[in-house]
Amino acid sequence: MRSVTYSMSVSLDGYIVGPDGDFDWTVPDEEVFRFWIDEIREVGVHLLGRRLYETMLYWETADQDPSLDDSMREWTSLWKPLPKVVFSTTLPAVRGNARLASGSPAEEIERLRAEPGEGDIAIGGATLAAEAAASGLIDEYRAMVYPVLVGGGIPFFPRRERRVDLELAETRTFGSGVVYLRHRVVR
Repeated sequence: MRSVTYSMSVSLDGYIVGPDGDFDWTVPDEEVFRFWIDEIREVGVHLLGRRLYETMLYWETADQDPSLDDSMREWTSLWKPLPKVVFSTTLPAVRGNARLASGSPAEEIERLRAEPGEGDIAIGGATLAAEAAASGLIDEYRAMVYPVLVGGGIPFFPRRERRVDLELAETRTFGSGVVYLRHRVVR
């Protein structure tokens, strides 16, 4: 069965976006960006909330930018064809290789797990991840922890989630001080 992973950049104090809506502190250096490229190769479908979808729309046309470097071109070549499911009650349509979700996160995840396919089912966005976590559907939490305290904003972990026991599966420290943590849910 395909694993469901929740992976985002997060401040040391636990936020994916600061109190002012800013996340410029998550801009990866080359080493971290290479890691993200390798990670996206393992994804079979990506579930996104509206805000993350709108942020990632840049990559749908980024390959037309002649100033793009090789690693950004590589990311674009992997991101554009990746199937995406967008959860939104306000968007009338989506672009690229994306579709609007027709059910709840739990329904979509169960449908995707039942379909033939390879690669992880990745979740991006704290609100969407909170819904999946509340249903016990996340198999792995992957946090790219940045050495910054932002003091508030949108938390990586939902505050209403029940206790979940985890086991450390992988850790990596980058030259920039960013630390990657991958934990599996103990079932």
